[in-house]
Amino acid sequence: MLTILQLPVLNDNYIYLLHDPVSGETAVVDPAVTQPVLDVLKQKGWQLTTILNTHHHADHVGGNLALKQKTGCTVIAPLSDQNRIPGIDRGVVDGDVIMLGKHTAKVISTPGHTSGHVVYYFADDNTLFCGDTLFVMGCGRLFEGTAEQMWHSLQKLKALPASTRIYCAHEYTQANGRFSLTVEPDNRQLQQRMELINQLRAKHLPTVPSTIEQELATNPFFREDSLALRETIKMVNKKPVEVFAEVRRLKDSF
Repeated sequence: MLTILQLPVLNDNYIYLLHDPVSGETAVVDPAVTQPVLDVLKQKGWQLTTILNTHHHADHVGGNLALKQKTGCTVIAPLSDQNRIPGIDRGVVDGDVIMLGKHTAKVISTPGHTSGHVVYYFADDNTLFCGDTLFVMGCGRLFEGTAEQMWHSLQKLKALPASTRIYCAHEYTQANGRFSLTVEPDNRQLQQRMELINQLRAKHLPTVPSTIEQELATNPFFREDSLALRETIKMVNKKPVEVFAEVRRLKDSF
């Protein structure tokens, strides 16, 4: 299995280091900054071989050039963002496969938060690195894409195995959970989950990773078919994508 280290940086970002102990290869996902990554590499005695970017925002690519200069690593990022992501060596599109040692990741295109956003799904390792497309009990704001695009992107992620671990790029869970309770106040699983999340955050512990199974039960952006949610927001007879769009609108003003 991959060794996965989670590095909290900036106000609420997570950087992920992925290490294959067999090949010795190491990747970093969305390096917002440089020094914390270099510190862990030195501590562990690892050599950085790959950067995986999900999208072009500065808090996901800020460390690209310095890390590439210091380590000689290869930058893999969405092809459509080749002019917006510094240091890109290989542009990837939906369905492409990348390797880290013998570990295989499938590239899944997930436009919505940005037009070129992709995620990396390591099926054999049961892990998804989803950037800002999916959060614990949330999803990314629609900066460049439409609600319909984001809804279709999330449908792809909903279809992954329920046990898939979700490694998202921000610690937004408490705020997301507070909103979720406004659209599904009687969801008992959501209530119980928020109790645990509040306990974790009180101790400054991460709420990430989550799983697809947990999100199906508690994430309103995965629950457009929930009758209780539809009744709360008065959209019982609307299309699923319309329900999703209304939930996103409500969250934007929460």
